[in-house]
Amino acid sequence: MYLYCDFDRQVIRLRAAQYRDQLQRYLRGQLSDDDFRPLRLQNGWYVQRHAPMLRVAVPYGQINSRQLRVLARLAQEFDQPSAEVYRAACAQSSPSAPLATGVGHFTTRQNVQFNWIALERSADVMDLLASVDMHGIQTSGNCIRNITCDALAGVAPDELIDPRPYCEIIRQWSTLHPEFAYLPRKFKIAVTGAAEDRAATAWHDVGLHLHHDAEGQAGFRVLAGGGMGRTPILAGTLREFLPWHQILNYLEAILRVYNCWGRRDNQYKARLKILFKTLGQRFVDDVEAEYTSILQTDGALHTVTQAELDRVSASFADEMPDMPVNQSSFATNTIAIDPLVTDPSGYATWLAHNVRPHKNPDLRCVTLSFKRPGVAPGDAPAHSLQACADMADRFSAGLARITHQQNLVLPWVHQASLPALWQSACQAGLASANVGLITDVVACPGGDFCALAFARSTPIASAISRRFADCGILQDIGPVDLHISGCINSCGHHHSGHIGILGVDKDGREWYQVSLGGSDGRGPSGPATSGQVIGPSFAATEVADVVQAVVGIYLTHRTHGESLIHCVRRLGLPPFRQAADTARHETREGGPVLHIHGNCADAPTD
Repeated sequence: MYLYCDFDRQVIRLRAAQYRDQLQRYLRGQLSDDDFRPLRLQNGWYVQRHAPMLRVAVPYGQINSRQLRVLARLAQEFDQPSAEVYRAACAQSSPSAPLATGVGHFTTRQNVQFNWIALERSADVMDLLASVDMHGIQTSGNCIRNITCDALAGVAPDELIDPRPYCEIIRQWSTLHPEFAYLPRKFKIAVTGAAEDRAATAWHDVGLHLHHDAEGQAGFRVLAGGGMGRTPILAGTLREFLPWHQILNYLEAILRVYNCWGRRDNQYKARLKILFKTLGQRFVDDVEAEYTSILQTDGALHTVTQAELDRVSASFADEMPDMPVNQSSFATNTIAIDPLVTDPSGYATWLAHNVRPHKNPDLRCVTLSFKRPGVAPGDAPAHSLQACADMADRFSAGLARITHQQNLVLPWVHQASLPALWQSACQAGLASANVGLITDVVACPGGDFCALAFARSTPIASAISRRFADCGILQDIGPVDLHISGCINSCGHHHSGHIGILGVDKDGREWYQVSLGGSDGRGPSGPATSGQVIGPSFAATEVADVVQAVVGIYLTHRTHGESLIHCVRRLGLPPFRQAADTARHETREGGPVLHIHGNCADAPTD
């Protein structure tokens, strides 16, 4: 993990001090709401439906146990609304279950959010985060957002080049970059260095694929113009190969063209994807012309040197824990069941779904599942964060990774420690053996917290998880990516779900569209694709039945070894659409529920 130097720490501590001064002036009435709002947003503070929300940056998902413990402290001590605020929030939202407090929420962009921190205490939170090299800088606003990455970077067996040093170099270059502080819209970059694209690069403004050219030189395939939201578009290729040392110059060229030509008169048409789609080849030509100009003028300024790459890479070179090596295992990538395990079948199922191979054959990558009954997907209560910190220290050299799927990975686990880790995860309630299955639901906070949401996500996720709770059914269905978004901003990435669910407003009430066939581009799901809606929207009481009907068609018509997404592609949408419509008619009773109130101009879209 990258180790902050004195300069890095000075930047975030000065930023925290600056924010404290701005907050105090605002609370004294010396700054208006309009004046304070951009300063607040630039540090990750939103005003949400019920209370301020903080988004904490976790660059490319890497986090250590000290940071997890501070997040646990934030949840326990700061993410606690007053009784009056909480009663008002519950009255406004009419939630089907109590609104969660004292939790951090893992987002689909590898960040952590808190929903109840009082604005008056926000400067204290900034100082506490800075004490462990964390902050909220550029987690909001029209700027370059948190750089994301493959959660298995540096440890995946299929990795060609470790992307983390390049992510860190891009992070340092982009943080507080004065030229790109006020872009037409937010700008997201994802990086991968593996054969399998676990970073969903095609769905980003810029996606970077590290690989080698014919001469063995490292460089990037550069994608641009991807994004979800109202207009889902997959990124196109700008360059098949860009030498690694030119990455900052090329990114600068892309951003300058976007900054110049991106629309600022319509926020729904302001993303890079719209500009790229509109200009087509002209956009590519303009980027190449700007890149050439940069190289001819001040290109040396941002050309990455070998010395700089070596400096940053050194932080990642010594992560591997000093553990005894057991050469007797893993010729077949299997693990024998420890005789001390009290539930062999549960342990075996956990091994099959939550444990992945490692580039070191004596180690494993283990996913702690934050998808469990009664808790919103990605929600991490204080005690869970503390337990994760303890498990990271005991089993994974003090290191962990937040994933796009809103779980937590321990990347340095020795195979001999797996039984003890499983037992610890069971005690912490984080051993659900459902990673990659239909109950491993990806979802945004939805209308329970977000002021932009048309519908709640959590009750739908809970209903689906209850419907498919039986372990045998889960195993029979096999891999399914199910994603839920509470509004068209797509923070739950519903477009890329094998099954996608989108909350929509219909006469001021909650309804849900269901789509099939989406993919983020990982492994056996094939190339990234956008799901297709299978019919009119459904009432909240009908969604779980519709999902069950879709799964039923799959189970009836699948061929041997065929996954749901490949079955959808083979059969087409009609049989699934008919099954969903039948389920609607059979279960239609009670109609749609909750009326979502209110809106907020600076509510987040992740």
